[in-house]
Amino acid sequence: MRNRYLDILRALAIVRVVVYHVTGWATLTLVFPAMSVMFALAGSLMAASLTRVGPAAVGRRLRRLLPSLWVLAVVFVPAMMFSGLSVSPRVLLWLFPIADPPANNWGALALSIIWYLRDYLWFVLASPVAFWLFRRAPLMTLLAPYLLLVTIEVGIYPAPPVLREFGLYFGAWLLGFAHHAGMLRRLSGRLLYPVALALAVGGGAWIVEHPGPRGYDLNDNPLGNALWSAAFILIVLGRAPAGVAWLSRSRLVDRAVTVLNRRALTVYLWHMPFVVALTPLVDVVGWSHQDPVGLAIRVLLVFALVGLVTLAVGWVEDVAARRRPELIPGGTAQPADAGGRPGADAAVRPGAEGAARPGADAAGGAGATVGRAVVPSQRTAGEAASVEINAR
Repeated sequence: MRNRYLDILRALAIVRVVVYHVTGWATLTLVFPAMSVMFALAGSLMAASLTRVGPAAVGRRLRRLLPSLWVLAVVFVPAMMFSGLSVSPRVLLWLFPIADPPANNWGALALSIIWYLRDYLWFVLASPVAFWLFRRAPLMTLLAPYLLLVTIEVGIYPAPPVLREFGLYFGAWLLGFAHHAGMLRRLSGRLLYPVALALAVGGGAWIVEHPGPRGYDLNDNPLGNALWSAAFILIVLGRAPAGVAWLSRSRLVDRAVTVLNRRALTVYLWHMPFVVALTPLVDVVGWSHQDPVGLAIRVLLVFALVGLVTLAVGWVEDVAARRRPELIPGGTAQPADAGGRPGADAAVRPGAEGAARPGADAAGGAGATVGRAVVPSQRTAGEAASVEINAR
């Protein structure tokens, strides 16, 4: 049976990512650290795949992840070339983004969400070795990314960008390993709650003492983000309910959760271009970003446009998962995969804040501001660029 509680977490994470990028409300990152949750869920799925098929899980995961990116690239890469992007061998990174693929000025904003897929690829490739280590020394393996991040943030070790990314989010991925192994569920309340409290207090204190350009936004504070998110994950996964029978009593909500899970990658990849495009347009017609009604209209427009794109190209996720393509997922029961869970290898469990990690909530970095919309900018050399855009 599919774990619908995890599906609910994933759906909430995707919705939160989109709303955050439209509104720019930093509080959302504290209330629900969506990117870390998505990496933790992805880590749990990766552990399940490695348990079933071993290192072959890497190829299966890449097969699910990349086709939706290629569809996006087919649309935007030629558009960027026509508007000034120079052609070079680095364009091939749009096929396999192990590093940041090239983009021009507007593309760097609209497609800044690619950081998530880049990190996801790194984590997938590292997972067979990490899973081997985790099975032999779980506690030390879990602690390693957080200890690495501490040494980086306090200036002890000026790590290269890739290691900083592992310090920031690979800990959440490994907590997904622990969830799959049942370790979090087996923790007694006398241990789990004090540990979660200590992590939350430590992360919160670091955030308060080191505010970023957007205030107390997790995306501007890697160490605070990692600690606060770890506390959140320990609670939501370590004390997951036995079931969510109430979900099946609402056909509309149940179907919405299914659609968001089966189309998570499509929603994640396509929402940011609409956020970037719509923000100045709705300002022009008077729907101010300072007006709650104006913000609500922006959110609804972004979801509506993403919905149209999802109808057009979302079926690619079905093909990548070797499911029967559906216009709107969830219309018929899906057969379980080898592990007994339909679609258990889905790529984004994100992802997505995704959109911006500069989407970081999508992950964890500074982003450009378009009106009130937070636009994650592409990071180079481990640094997140922050750009202020006049949307008037």
